[in-house]
Amino acid sequence: MSILVSGAPSQIAKSEVIRRTVNFHPDIWGDRFINNISKDKDIHFRKVREVEELKEKVRRELLASAGHLSLLLGLIDALQRLGVAYNFEREIEDALEHIYATYNDNNDVEDDLYNVSLRLRLLRQQGFKISCDAFNKFKDEDGQFKESMTSNVKGMLAFYEATHLRVHGEDILDEALEFTTTHLKSTAYPTNNPLATQITSALKQPLHKGIPRLEARKYIAVYEQDDSHNKDLLKLSKLDFNLVLSLHKEELSSITRWWKDLDFARKLPFARDRVVECYFFIMSVYFEPQYSLARKILTKVLTLTSVIDDIYDAYGTLEELEPFTEAIERWDISSIDQLPDYMQICYRALLGVFEAADEELAKQGRSYRVSYAKDAMKLLVRAYFDEAKWFFQNYIPTMEEYMNLALRTSAYPMLTTVSFLGMGDIITKEAFDWIFSTPKIIAASSLIGRLMDDIRTHKFEQERGHVASAIECYMKQHGVSEQVVHDKLNEQAVDAWKDINEECLRPIAFLMPLLMRVLNLTRVVDIIYKEGDDYTHVRKEMKDNVALVLIDPVPI
Repeated sequence: MSILVSGAPSQIAKSEVIRRTVNFHPDIWGDRFINNISKDKDIHFRKVREVEELKEKVRRELLASAGHLSLLLGLIDALQRLGVAYNFEREIEDALEHIYATYNDNNDVEDDLYNVSLRLRLLRQQGFKISCDAFNKFKDEDGQFKESMTSNVKGMLAFYEATHLRVHGEDILDEALEFTTTHLKSTAYPTNNPLATQITSALKQPLHKGIPRLEARKYIAVYEQDDSHNKDLLKLSKLDFNLVLSLHKEELSSITRWWKDLDFARKLPFARDRVVECYFFIMSVYFEPQYSLARKILTKVLTLTSVIDDIYDAYGTLEELEPFTEAIERWDISSIDQLPDYMQICYRALLGVFEAADEELAKQGRSYRVSYAKDAMKLLVRAYFDEAKWFFQNYIPTMEEYMNLALRTSAYPMLTTVSFLGMGDIITKEAFDWIFSTPKIIAASSLIGRLMDDIRTHKFEQERGHVASAIECYMKQHGVSEQVVHDKLNEQAVDAWKDINEECLRPIAFLMPLLMRVLNLTRVVDIIYKEGDDYTHVRKEMKDNVALVLIDPVPI
């Protein structure tokens, strides 16, 4: 809706300005995360020692399982799903390398659906290019999957999860996804059985598209109910989760204090106040302790990007947006006088965050990275401005025009660039140059982010006044119904996931930890836009997810 607002900049006529804006609901968390209760250091160090002892026990068990395929696959799967695999990266890599080299389609030790499925998923997650031909053995003479498979519920669930690692041209996995989904939906299982919980969860959110930290928090409870669980591994996962949770709370407390000091909620009331949700977003991109600096930088940048997005999308006039875009492109505090007061507040904060990041990285001899991040931000705001011009001109572009711009306004290239800033030694100049070459994986991630956003927010945004989304563009160009457009865009998103999966198979462009940032950014958007827009309109699902990974420790 539009409201009358006064206070235009001096170089613009000082008359009332008609603005499009919307009343986003305020922050729902209050001061909950500001005061992080300091922990007892003796208890903390005692837990750290216990974790180290448990890690050694689990490491020995992992090495002892080397000669037993089924046992080894199950242990690696548990380590990953419980969120502690980052403690055993070398051991897991060596084990999967051995499995990849030793077992193939011609010498499977057993024709077990569960193990064949689990092996494919674990190897592809690690980047090994394993064939899906092994699943042909589960088809009958007519080329259909054997109905007898459906009684193996554990195997069917593993098969379903494996299908989400598929790439282009794998018809058998496309068929398998439909087959397993249909049968798992119709499976009647006692509600108190752990498999029933897993099936419900998997059908809603496949493991491959889930946020690792959130999946781990949920799986700890499932794993504990399994009578065959490894007691050392279960205890390790609980203690490790809570130790990392303490670190996340400290980070969020610091970031929340920074955000409250900026006082954007009062000074820029038209913008979304979502600092906790932004931290949840970034903690989902990388939760591991070694990425603490990276998380803090990226959360602050994302929070400000959200405000900048609202300036372009929901509040700024075209006459204001042009000098704002130019000021960000110059990246010079002397440009601030050309801006209205509300933009000055945002501009000063933006330069401040990047300056602080520069100072921190300069200590490590890595300040060159910040120039890449600035360039990525400049490209993003230029795209925001181009989109704003379409709105003010009432222009509905073709789908080709729209997607060319929308892949940039998705913010994913910028977020990927900034995500690399604090990641330590594994990042090189070549990694940043790679991002700016628009690799297929980032293009696919941006596509998914944009299409999911458009599908879920289309109605709300058009009601308040917004540039045409992919929905309008496609409908106008092709003369089809909204439902047809949804189907077409969902098909494009499916193809884009296949692109991502393909790019994560060896030989890969860069180290897997870098590709994981892109994959996790895509996973976050899949969660946030699963049912609606859980960022703009924070609903029960988001509240519950935040509670699981940022508030409630795991009961020991």
